Amino acid sequence: MQLRQVRDIHYQLLPGSDRQTADIVIERDGIITVRPPLRMTPEQVDETVLSKRMWIYRNLAEWRDLNATRVTREWVSGETFFYLGSHYRLQLVSEQDEPLKLKDGRFCLLREVIERDGPNAAHQVFESFYKSKGLPRIQKRVTYFAARVGVKAGDIRIKDLGYRWASCTKNGDLHFHWKCLMAPLTILDYIIVHELCHLHYRDHSDAFWNEVDKVLPDYREKKEWLRARGAELDL
Repeated sequence: MQLRQVRDIHYQLLPGSDRQTADIVIERDGIITVRPPLRMTPEQVDETVLSKRMWIYRNLAEWRDLNATRVTREWVSGETFFYLGSHYRLQLVSEQDEPLKLKDGRFCLLREVIERDGPNAAHQVFESFYKSKGLPRIQKRVTYFAARVGVKAGDIRIKDLGYRWASCTKNGDLHFHWKCLMAPLTILDYIIVHELCHLHYRDHSDAFWNEVDKVLPDYREKKEWLRARGAELDL
């Protein structure tokens, strides 16, 4: 990865791929990334970024507007947390055989996690919950949609992917951000289908989106939901 600047635009130049055009993305953290075709020189990528500067400015402004309403959650009883698109109130409890449980419509968090180790520990407990509870669900949905997309997925992992919702490797392994488990099931399905279709096409060409459309004809609505409300899916 290489950091580059064109006028007032800073971007991360990613390794080239067998795509036909440069893929410019405003990531979830506001960073601009560009993945070019292998044939493109860095100077040619600079020219492409410059030619797309109005699109970049517009989308960066939109990103700032969307993230201005980002919620900072507090680790106190009554705070709301997402799981599979539903809201659950947090309840701090004195005794429990696990640090965190979803029970009786509430997230029950062992009080000593906060009192002894602080917010970072509580964050890790929630992250572990999403990973452990989410993996079997995602594995099941990947199996279902892989058959419809006509591909075979490799290993599936849930991890912290930084600014990406999901990614796929050349050998078919799929990685999902644990924050995906906060989203509604229909949005989670879209993320899964999106990655599976990348096993056919590594870019975001018309051919790629046609593959997504075959499986999820309403994918545009789900894509827009994720763009507009993805910032809410955080701790």
